[in-house]
Amino acid sequence: MRGVMMVKNSVEKYILDKLEREKLLFVFIDPIDYESPEHAIHAGVAAAEGGAAAVLVGGSIAVQGELLDSVVKQIKEGIAAFNVPLILFPGNIATLSRYADAIYFMSLLNSRSTYWISQAQMLGAPVIKSLGIEPLPIGYIIAEPGGTVGWVGDANLVPRSKPKYAVALALAGQYMGSHFIMIDSGSGAGSPLPGPFISAVKNSIDIPLIIAGGARSIQDISAVAKAGADIVQVGTLIQSSKDIKRTVMKAVEALRKIKH
Repeated sequence: MRGVMMVKNSVEKYILDKLEREKLLFVFIDPIDYESPEHAIHAGVAAAEGGAAAVLVGGSIAVQGELLDSVVKQIKEGIAAFNVPLILFPGNIATLSRYADAIYFMSLLNSRSTYWISQAQMLGAPVIKSLGIEPLPIGYIIAEPGGTVGWVGDANLVPRSKPKYAVALALAGQYMGSHFIMIDSGSGAGSPLPGPFISAVKNSIDIPLIIAGGARSIQDISAVAKAGADIVQVGTLIQSSKDIKRTVMKAVEALRKIKH
């Protein structure tokens, strides 16, 4: 028995069911960014305890193999009581762990390299199937400044002043079969994407919108959600928090106050 993975597509159903009621907070843990694997594990468990709808683990560089398995397994064991899924946020085809419930199965829509658009997905798909990890089909878009993920993914970054480019990419992702659209400005972004940028995308698509990057406060999270994000994904805010559970609780409370 694997928690929320008892029926086919149960993680996606879990997310969509929760979105019927409220906007969601996803917490991303990159083990390399923490002082030790133990600190990363603690952060993931504290996030679930604070009310995060999902805990994601992954990273653009060096998060694979024994490190990834150990962190994923121990976070999964720690969050089991909260019925929160653990989702992989892969940096490449090696960012896979049999202990995860699901994986962001992403096509980087604005990459210059076909590897990130479809080849990595082709190479990883048989492994994902063999491990029994639920794929969550995501049209992935990287906006300025892009950070590490933009550099690694060889992305033609969407300018913050050109939301129409993001709208076109998001629509293409939806029409090609993505179940979610995710726009990421990178972990090093100094601020979230502008509200009109987010609203333009949200008003153009019919599937849930995930926004990541640049949210460094509860106010930022609220602004992103009010602009139209269905799911706000945070990483740096959690990593820098002295009381992760309390920070997540405040963020979840703020999201629940927003009309959905």
